[in-house]
Amino acid sequence: MTTLQSVPSHGTHPAAGSLPGRAETREQLDKATYDLLVIGGGILGISTAWHAAQSGLRVALVDAGDFAGATSSASSKLLHGGLRYLQTGAVKLVAENHFERRAVSRQVAPHLANPLTFYLPVYKGGPHGAAKLGAGVFAYSALSAFGDGVGHLLSPAKAAQDVPELRTENLKAVAVYGDDQMNDARMALMTVRAAVASGAVVLNHAEVTGLRFTDGRVTGAELRDRMDGAEFGVDARLVLNATGPWVDHLRKMEDPNAAPSIRLSKGAHLVLKRTSPWKAALATPIDKYRITFALPWEDMLLLGTTDEEYEGDPGEVAVTEKDTAQILDEAAFSVRDQQLSRDLITYAFAGLRVLPGGPGDTSKAKRETVVTEGRGGMLSVAGGKWTTFRHIGRTVMNKLAALPGHPLGEDMEPISHLPKKLPLPGIANPNAVAHRLLVDGGTPGPRMAADTARHLATHYGSLAFDIARLAQENPKLGERIHPDAPEIWAQVAYARDHEWAATADDVLRRRTTLTIRGLATDEIRAGVESVLGDRD
Repeated sequence: MTTLQSVPSHGTHPAAGSLPGRAETREQLDKATYDLLVIGGGILGISTAWHAAQSGLRVALVDAGDFAGATSSASSKLLHGGLRYLQTGAVKLVAENHFERRAVSRQVAPHLANPLTFYLPVYKGGPHGAAKLGAGVFAYSALSAFGDGVGHLLSPAKAAQDVPELRTENLKAVAVYGDDQMNDARMALMTVRAAVASGAVVLNHAEVTGLRFTDGRVTGAELRDRMDGAEFGVDARLVLNATGPWVDHLRKMEDPNAAPSIRLSKGAHLVLKRTSPWKAALATPIDKYRITFALPWEDMLLLGTTDEEYEGDPGEVAVTEKDTAQILDEAAFSVRDQQLSRDLITYAFAGLRVLPGGPGDTSKAKRETVVTEGRGGMLSVAGGKWTTFRHIGRTVMNKLAALPGHPLGEDMEPISHLPKKLPLPGIANPNAVAHRLLVDGGTPGPRMAADTARHLATHYGSLAFDIARLAQENPKLGERIHPDAPEIWAQVAYARDHEWAATADDVLRRRTTLTIRGLATDEIRAGVESVLGDRD
């Protein structure tokens, strides 16, 4: 294993073209006046900043933690139409979701999304019959213009060939449909890069300590850099509160009497080592409304999710023993026991869905985006789902353009005039990138491993060549961080210089997959911190 001692510091200093340092970025934020300050670096805030910068606005984006550091990197990793929405008759919603899913996975980010076949097992005594589910997946695929094939029924024997861990006792049939999958943290980071490429100025680990007011209007924020305690501020004509589960906390900074606007639902997941290859995912009905997923993801198996009301501190959301037991119990409907051993669990994570305030079961609540304006003129946006992140950004921009008095409307290009499917950085065919890395990656130095080439291609697209060049210039950076993971040390230096990584968790949890694989050892963490420290 390559350790911190064997990665020489002289080979990891920031490369030409690196991002500005934190102090330089703070100064830039402090001195200028921005058209729009986005507070919150989850995918909703990131997407809005991207679209606002494309529209010609001067945009700043800050987050108290890391980009996608909370719920946006704690999703089920799916770009999907929402099969269960068909039950409620939301045909238009499913069609819109499919349009966005296809746009992201085909034109916007084919290097970051991959098609995934889903098997929906129909068991004797289950909540749905084979005929109903067969018709459902056909309709679902029709709403996607059959772009992923025709939804159909499959025999249990054929399904078990593709998913050996499928439980076949009392299995009557398997319904088949297609959706897409991603690494949500990587997708979010590439969208941050797109926003910056369009002119936005961004800073993570920058906490809002107060809002700035001019004549009763919110006109900026006071901030503290969590990395070194430095205090600074940002002036803006308009402030957007996109803090997700913390949205009401910021609304109370604007107006101490602001009534709660949202409620939270916790979704927990487990990551396990796989005991056999999985060529498809399982989506198993638990009851009339809920589905539990067993998803092959990052060479692992992702199980979940739960859906229950959460009333605690959003910063303390965690997977409990009750969550773990529920996820494993529900997975056992369709997954064999040997794959569900607790010894196979490498990681557990939980995120918070932001739902419109009101009564009722959270599992039946609409995943809709709500935009409100406070008494100080701050806009707050909350809710939605990963699949429609571009649509949410456009929706917020249309709201900004239509504000009374048009404070920004005259300075921005209408959303309708922007490119409809602007790609994210690194767009490329990942198979072609992986092939090139394997062919070219060994000169000079040893040949790049096939799993590393594939990993780089599907997490960075054509930007993987920049990482390969780092490894060629310093062979130590071409070595694996851990023998059981595809990542190499060049990714750590790259994360520091080009992807705003400031802490070991930024690297291990969100810019690589070391944490979710259960491989973020103390030794590796120390090595990562050493590389990050070389920027100073």
